[in-house]
Amino acid sequence: MKLFGTDGVRGEAGTFLSAEVAMKVAMAAGIYLKRTAKTNKILIGKDTRRSGYMIENAIVCGLTAVGFDVIQIGPMPTPAIAFITENMRCDAGIMISASHNSFEDNGIKFFDGLGDKFPCEVEEEIESIYFDDDKICEAQVTAKSIGKAKRIDDVIGRYIVQLKNSFPRRLTLQGMRIVLDSANGAAYKVGPTVLEELGADVIVMHNKPDGFNINEGCGALHPRNVSEAVIQYRADLGIALDGDADRLVVIDEKGEVVDGDQLLGALGVHLNELGLLKGGGIVATVMSNQGLDDYMNANGLNLWRSSVGDKHVLEIMKKEGINFGGEQSGHVIMHDFAKTGDGLVSALQVLALLLDKKKSASEVLRPFPLYPQKLTNLHVKTKTPLEEIEGLVEKLKALEEEGIRQLVRYSGTENKLRILLEAKDAKLMKKRMNELSDFFSKALNA
Repeated sequence: MKLFGTDGVRGEAGTFLSAEVAMKVAMAAGIYLKRTAKTNKILIGKDTRRSGYMIENAIVCGLTAVGFDVIQIGPMPTPAIAFITENMRCDAGIMISASHNSFEDNGIKFFDGLGDKFPCEVEEEIESIYFDDDKICEAQVTAKSIGKAKRIDDVIGRYIVQLKNSFPRRLTLQGMRIVLDSANGAAYKVGPTVLEELGADVIVMHNKPDGFNINEGCGALHPRNVSEAVIQYRADLGIALDGDADRLVVIDEKGEVVDGDQLLGALGVHLNELGLLKGGGIVATVMSNQGLDDYMNANGLNLWRSSVGDKHVLEIMKKEGINFGGEQSGHVIMHDFAKTGDGLVSALQVLALLLDKKKSASEVLRPFPLYPQKLTNLHVKTKTPLEEIEGLVEKLKALEEEGIRQLVRYSGTENKLRILLEAKDAKLMKKRMNELSDFFSKALNA
């Protein structure tokens, strides 16, 4: 069994991610972290899923069993865990969340003492420890060496201050009306508080989590409600977050969803105009539209592409000395203010852009045309290695010869195959997508 996927350990709570698995993962991570531990403290936060109680207690058991002290801070956004871990001088932070997945799933994400996500090689080492029963058994401590746990309920203030500090002091949200959808998730308290303290008139949606309604017909995956509310309340902007608030979808004043690549382009060029963009460009993923490349080049900037996943975006940002990047899906990393994708930090930068330009969202947030692009997600029974699928190489080569950019990959968190096609000829692209979808359906669901 493989534990780590694209973003930590994730799966159905109670089956793949059982209490036993969560405890053992925590013990394995604790064994790894003991080598460099300085404060012997690990922070734990979670989103609003009912299964978070079970997994949190299991993780506390695992960490205290190998001698760590644990600080529990309850429901908080994923980026808040990254920030508070470093702020409180902890050796590591753990976020219990399955992000945009429905409530049945849950996950475990790890951050180091500086608030950065564990790189793949560290995850691999933790996974190897997990399967070493002798090492797990030997690492358990006794008597006074057993760790302790305590719950702190007031750290939300630290994160609110950090968020407000990311918004230019020369600006105010006074006079702006904003619709905010917190997806019944981790930002249900902090999101409205920050926007209101900065002066905005906030219409809040889906901020009553019950343990089961996280992401249910709401938030970043379902922005239609926000679009309708923006029109109804004549708002200046709509903001839709996902369950752990590391992802942002923006809706303009006309009720139309802003494309993630156009959002990255608008923010990146604006940061450059203010002299705040470092590294001569931005980082996006292989999923991003060719139109973003063209727009960056037209403004004298470069676009670096990474593998899918915000931690891969961040790796290239660090390597190239860049402070801004993100994913088409809505993970936006403002590295001067956040160590990972932060939906609220990103939303505040969008609002600052609108105020600086003194223009509406529909005017500012669509600065370039997009190439026709289509993404299809296929449910699959098995994740057969792509290189073993007979006839696939020839099909992909034929697409490239027709000028169609393609990206085919398995989801790291679900039993899905993701197919992305992009071309200037939308009609041809649609035809080829149907053919490719049929091909994979027969190959992987037979």
